[in-house]
Amino acid sequence: MRLVLILSIIVLLAGCHGVNKILKNKDPEYKLRMAEKYYVKKKYNYAFQLFEDVVPYYKTGKEFENIYYKMAYCTYYQRDYLSSENYFKTYLELFPNSSRAEEMDYMRAYCYYKQSPKAELDQTNTVKTIGLMQSFINTHPGSARIKDANDIIDICHVKLETKDYRAAQLYYDVGQFRAAAVAFTEVLNNYPESTRGDEYKLMTIRSYYRYAELSVEDKKVERFEKVIEECNDFTDRFPESKLAKDVEHYLNLSQTNLKNLSNEQTKAST
Repeated sequence: MRLVLILSIIVLLAGCHGVNKILKNKDPEYKLRMAEKYYVKKKYNYAFQLFEDVVPYYKTGKEFENIYYKMAYCTYYQRDYLSSENYFKTYLELFPNSSRAEEMDYMRAYCYYKQSPKAELDQTNTVKTIGLMQSFINTHPGSARIKDANDIIDICHVKLETKDYRAAQLYYDVGQFRAAAVAFTEVLNNYPESTRGDEYKLMTIRSYYRYAELSVEDKKVERFEKVIEECNDFTDRFPESKLAKDVEHYLNLSQTNLKNLSNEQTKAST
């Protein structure tokens, strides 16, 4: 292991020395040839340094577009997605009529997708991905990349849904039942096509039930009535759900509680 590390350092230092020597050369054509060789060998760090160095010489020449294209991919292949997104975006601004415009438009959106973090973290890049991928679909309706774009949008929606679900579940777990009920309702409303819609609705019912159960006496009637309302809405929306028995359980409990409360009120008034 130690020998491999030492050899890797030697190779790296040799590579850096080689690039520095090329950079000192005053012939831009030579530098460009060497940049292309490094690019083909997938030594993107060295290739980028050389491409960047010769850009001023070729900025008005026919080579510029290809140089900029490869600079964008050099940053992408080094997983510097923040920089590569900017390069793909700038490429589109510099060469809007290029035959590569569709590819660059997709890759710009894809860079945001590559920066999308796991569900529990901030989802700004996930939201940005959805917007840019949808824009790509609208702008390039005949593209072969449409399916991939739609697949990525679906993945991003699932991630956003997961984040919202976990936030709602956290409210429930810490005993904030009214907040949980509102949050689960929002998840259901925000993702109406979700395969877990009946689960979210059941959690809304559970949350409202626990909220009613823990309420002060003079608020219990209206809050158990809210549970019954949610149970009836569940039956209308998910008539074939496997969770129907769970919902019926909360419906029966709520009806029993209302009956008991009514009896207690009758006793108190006599």
